[in-house]
Amino acid sequence: MLKLNVKDETSPLKAVVLGTAESSGPVPKPKDAYDPKSLQHILAGTYPKEEDMVREMDAFAQVFEKHGVQVFRPEVLKDCNQIFSRDIAFVIEDKLIKANILPHREEEFEAILHVLEYIHPDNILYPPEEVHIEGGDVMPWNDHIFIGTYTGHDYPDYITARTNWEGVEYIKQMFPAKTVKSFELRKSIEHPKENALHLDCCFQPIGKGKAIIHKNGFLVEDEYQWLVDYFGKENVFEITADEMYQMFSNVFSISTEVVVSERGFTRLNNWLRDQGFTVEEIPYAEISKQGGLLRCSTMPLVRE
Repeated sequence: MLKLNVKDETSPLKAVVLGTAESSGPVPKPKDAYDPKSLQHILAGTYPKEEDMVREMDAFAQVFEKHGVQVFRPEVLKDCNQIFSRDIAFVIEDKLIKANILPHREEEFEAILHVLEYIHPDNILYPPEEVHIEGGDVMPWNDHIFIGTYTGHDYPDYITARTNWEGVEYIKQMFPAKTVKSFELRKSIEHPKENALHLDCCFQPIGKGKAIIHKNGFLVEDEYQWLVDYFGKENVFEITADEMYQMFSNVFSISTEVVVSERGFTRLNNWLRDQGFTVEEIPYAEISKQGGLLRCSTMPLVRE
C-alpha cells in the first residue's frame, strides 16, 4: 500500500503520477479547446505533435528516475489527452481528492485506477457534484492550503474557471486544521497572456522560502500583496506577462534543493542557480502550447 503524504510543494518526492502523451489524439477543433493558449496554437497550425510531447515527457521521467522517485503512469487511452494528471486528482496530507473536472475528461480518472488500488479506500475523497476543483488550483503549504478560484457571477461562462466557491469551502471542511487562503484569478478565453487557468499558472512556492509570482494573474491586488508579504519581497521572483504565458511559474520541485524547469527559461533558471538550487533543465516547450507545464503534468502521492 502507498502511504499518501503531501504537506507542501517541496519536501523530497518519493512517489508521483506522471501523465502520458501517448495516443493523445488528433489536433482538437477550435470549439473543443480547453484554454486560450491551446486555441491560439490550433488556429496557427502550431499545435504540438504527439512524438514531440512523448519525447518531452520521457525526459521528465528520466529526471525522476535519476532522483530515485517511484513513477506511476496512467493507462493509455486511445486518442485521449492524458498529459495533465494534476487536473484529475490531487493529494493533501494522506487524502487523495478526485477533481470534478470538465465532464468529457472523466475517463482520465479511470485510467489511474491501477494506482488507486495501492491506496486505502477511506483515503480517497469524492467531492459532491457542485464542488468544482482542480489540482492546479490547490497548493498545500505547511499549515496553509493556497487555492486559486473564480467566484464571479459569470463563472459558468468561463471554461477557464476551474475551481468555484464550493470547491474552496469543501477543502475548508475536509481540512479544518489548515488555514485555507483563496485567491481570485484573472480569467480570459480570448487572451492567453491575461488568463491564469490555475493558481500554478501565476504563482508557485519553491524551496528555501522562495516563490515565483505574476501580479496580473490575480484579480485582487491585496491578495497578490498578501503572498509577496508572506514570502518577503526579497524572496519572490516576479515574472512578466510573457513569462507567465510561457509558464515560468509552472516548474516542479523534487525537493527543497532541486527544481525541474524548462530549458528555455534562462532568466528564471539563472536566478534559481543564484539562490543555490540545482536546476534540472528539460525540453517542455511543446507541451506548454497546451496551457500547462511541469507541475500540471504531475500528481505527487508521497513526499517525505
